[in-house]
Amino acid sequence: MWIESTIAMRFLRQGRGQTLLILVGIAVGVSVIVFLTALISGLQSNIVERTLGTQSHIRIEAPREINRIAAPAPGTLQLLLEDPRPQALRPIDNWLGVRGVLDRLPGVTAVSPVVSGPAFGRRGNAVESVALVGVDLPRYLRVIPLDESMIDGRLEVGSGNAVVGSQLAENLGLRVGGKLRLDGGDGREAIVNVVGIFQLGVRELDARYVYVDLKQAQSLLALPGGVTVVDVTVTELFEADRIAARIHGLTGLRAESWMELNTQLMNAIRSQSLATRMISVFVALSVALGIASVLAVSVTQRTREIGILRAMGTRRRQMLRVFLFQGAVLGLAGSSVGALAGWGMVGAFNAFGPQLFYIPMPALLIPAAMALATVAGVVSAAAPASRASRMDPVEAIRHG
Repeated sequence: MWIESTIAMRFLRQGRGQTLLILVGIAVGVSVIVFLTALISGLQSNIVERTLGTQSHIRIEAPREINRIAAPAPGTLQLLLEDPRPQALRPIDNWLGVRGVLDRLPGVTAVSPVVSGPAFGRRGNAVESVALVGVDLPRYLRVIPLDESMIDGRLEVGSGNAVVGSQLAENLGLRVGGKLRLDGGDGREAIVNVVGIFQLGVRELDARYVYVDLKQAQSLLALPGGVTVVDVTVTELFEADRIAARIHGLTGLRAESWMELNTQLMNAIRSQSLATRMISVFVALSVALGIASVLAVSVTQRTREIGILRAMGTRRRQMLRVFLFQGAVLGLAGSSVGALAGWGMVGAFNAFGPQLFYIPMPALLIPAAMALATVAGVVSAAAPASRASRMDPVEAIRHG
């Protein structure tokens, strides 16, 4: 292999101009692949992180109520025109047992029972429709990092305390230390102390959510001892669908993953990933064609030299390896420069960009891009290498 590599490097040095041009082309292509892949990956991670900052990975609720019609007598024709059954606020049966099962389920990292339902928030003459959320705070914080969204006061529920969204506080003229009357209907009322204000960054949530203790929410919503939702987080985000299906099979409850609840987001992520892969394929194809064209020209320019080498005893297999080695060297060298340039572009974006989100550099991205360019170089060199190895020494010397 020493002879083949020596000849290959000599050919590359003789055609410095061509070699430099193709190296620049490979470097540009690989830098585009590295930067674009890292950018899309960072963007997707940021979007998912922001989305899941306000919701759990899996949401578990009681099964929907359906209309049940008695079967008609044999031989009787029955015509039905029925409306869907209205869905009342329903607790999850045996939620403590369900929580115990989920706590032991592989792949599940946190389980939080929640009581959630509609109510009215009153302060003076102002009235707002609110979503009352009763939580077991230590468990809930493992699912939703509400403490990171506090902008005033402290995060504390229980003993008549509550935290409210920033938009709701503005609408009702509330501040930390103020009083809020919560009305769950049918005379179920409570006055709570507003001890904190949060801002989740979603206007609808900031304008409606009121967090209270689990027991207080159960009392206001007439669900003594019950919960309406069990929130779950999982180790692998994109395994949430599979785990939700398993939870449904184990418990019979309705389990919806964050992917089901955010279908538009998932479609956007899949489209972005597909676009990135297509761009990478076309860039790699252009790199391969560039290497193939340069080596094809090299074979034509060095026909006489190839003939002399063959006449001196260089075997066809050795000549084949000479040009394959050139393709590998071009791919590896160009991709190394391109990977470094792509890494620099990512760093420049993080340091001097719009600061909308941070682009992490996946650990395997640079090795994968370099491997792709190197393989493309070897594959693209196959045709010129085959042509060079098949040359007749006499004809090559005569017409070179």
